[in-house]
Amino acid sequence: MGCVHGKCCCGEHTSSDDGSTDYRETGFVRSHRKNILAQRSLKRAPVPSHNFILEYTFFTQRGYYPDSPDKENQDSFCISTNLQGNPNVHFFGVYDGHGQLGSQCSNFVKERLVEKLVNDPAFLEDPVQAYNSAFLATNQELRSSNEIDDSMSGTTAITVLVIGDTLYVANVGDSRAVLAVKDGNRIVAEDLSSDQTPFRKDEYERVKLCGARVLSVDQVEGLKDPDIQSWGDEESRGGDPPRLWVPNGMYPGTAFTRSIGDSLAETIGVTALPEVKTFQLTPDHLFFVVASDGIFEFLTSQTVIDMAASYMDPRDACAAIAEKSYKLWLELENRTDDITIIIVQIKGFSNVHLELDQMT
Repeated sequence: MGCVHGKCCCGEHTSSDDGSTDYRETGFVRSHRKNILAQRSLKRAPVPSHNFILEYTFFTQRGYYPDSPDKENQDSFCISTNLQGNPNVHFFGVYDGHGQLGSQCSNFVKERLVEKLVNDPAFLEDPVQAYNSAFLATNQELRSSNEIDDSMSGTTAITVLVIGDTLYVANVGDSRAVLAVKDGNRIVAEDLSSDQTPFRKDEYERVKLCGARVLSVDQVEGLKDPDIQSWGDEESRGGDPPRLWVPNGMYPGTAFTRSIGDSLAETIGVTALPEVKTFQLTPDHLFFVVASDGIFEFLTSQTVIDMAASYMDPRDACAAIAEKSYKLWLELENRTDDITIIIVQIKGFSNVHLELDQMT
């Protein structure tokens, strides 16, 4: 489940104070209501320094697990506006927990990461360094917790920090942030993050140097040749991706190469150090999506952007994308993953401040 910091937008049933209408439930949402948390009214976060508005919404749904019908949603999310009381600084994050204590891990990180980020003395002067420190410190605090055993549990984290007209995107794991870019008559998806999995040559080589065996489940169980270190590409990976294993054991089997938690996997190269990327907004940037891999497992970034752009109301877009993902999971697997998506529309951004910045 998600918790929102700063201005609350936790799916309350009242209309928002900006005049927007309440969320219109689709048949899919009604039939799965007990497993869904969705925002009923759009929320806005102005960025007065550059005279534009972020209009945002979220949708999160527990997965369908036939063997574990009572399993809770291990995804969590955080939307925190006006950080440090600054109206130009806003934060959006999605955390995809995994392992027996995945829910506890994702909720721990949801609370602590943004707190450590905001309290870093370098937060506004050097957001990249503040991000690195916050991720590593949160990982260490989770490791030291007496209440959560993170040896075989942890969480991914995909976060977008908005400071004025700049996006700082920090990521560990295989959740994703994507930007919608207007290109003539088209709207093109631009990935703001890069999935950290053994499909990536650089990540594969890094964990191999740390002692990891990289094998699919079929390979580690002897059904396929373990010497064939090729698994195609991530978009067409199917249901048996490469995973990380200790040299002489059948664990941990992580399909990602970075995360928070996962202390046993850390011994073979899984790290909490994020990749941080910086993006300057322009008038061609329409909105961005932050979502767990429950969305992106079977939907490409471009498909998600195309679907989101086809709806006037981002709440409808969130529900439609979640429904499409859910149905694809059921068609291709015997279960679904937990699904979480945040859509943030960029309203009213113009070249005026870009020109003023160039003049000063």
